[in-house]
Amino acid sequence: MVPTVPSPRRPLDTGHSSDFGHPSHASRAVRHWYENELGWPTVPGTPVDLPTGLRFDVLDAPVEAGYAALRHLVPGSPVAVRADRMRILVAAGSADELPGLLDWLEWGALALDLRAIGEGGRIEAPLPPGTPAPGTLAHGTPRLAGTPVHVPGPAPAPVPVDMSVKTSMDTAVDDSQGAAVWLRPPEPGCEVEPSLPTLSALGGGVGGAPDLVRLVDTMATECHRIRLRRSCAQPLALS
Repeated sequence: MVPTVPSPRRPLDTGHSSDFGHPSHASRAVRHWYENELGWPTVPGTPVDLPTGLRFDVLDAPVEAGYAALRHLVPGSPVAVRADRMRILVAAGSADELPGLLDWLEWGALALDLRAIGEGGRIEAPLPPGTPAPGTLAHGTPRLAGTPVHVPGPAPAPVPVDMSVKTSMDTAVDDSQGAAVWLRPPEPGCEVEPSLPTLSALGGGVGGAPDLVRLVDTMATECHRIRLRRSCAQPLALS
């Protein structure tokens, strides 16, 4: 069965829906949600970007690799998708740890489609839940972020996950528009840091936070599998 994006958890209370008809109005509404509802800083300008390295860093990988790693997260761990990429928020400073961590896990010698965005970086701000997203449904009805849409291409291979993960992951993004959306949105009024994967001494996250080592190892493994499949799919060169 093709996974779909679940219905939005709550509408974005930023005024009349017609305010989204103009790009500047939409940007103001999105910025308001991040700065006033979440207390997150944003980067000046349009479109709205979120700075990394302050409250969180980001692991960026193919959706399939990210999907396999969701079992290592807790329900409140924010995850976004943009086109065929998944962005998992991790503890600030994790981007600096990634090269050494990959070496320690013996993945450092391979070219993996896994990158970290940390201090000095930025990501496109995913649309808040309930925000009109680019594109329309039938009869010209505006599509809201979180509205069910079909995922192009084959669905990722299933992985063993518990029910909480499956509930969070019965979603994907229509990459025809390319807008970033939340797969697991952050909760207004809740501090995000305790839910972010972080390094730990003995395989258990600090204060119950997810373990960054297991997360990275799983994502690296899946990135390597994707790399192998692509290599096998290449036609043999004839001399």
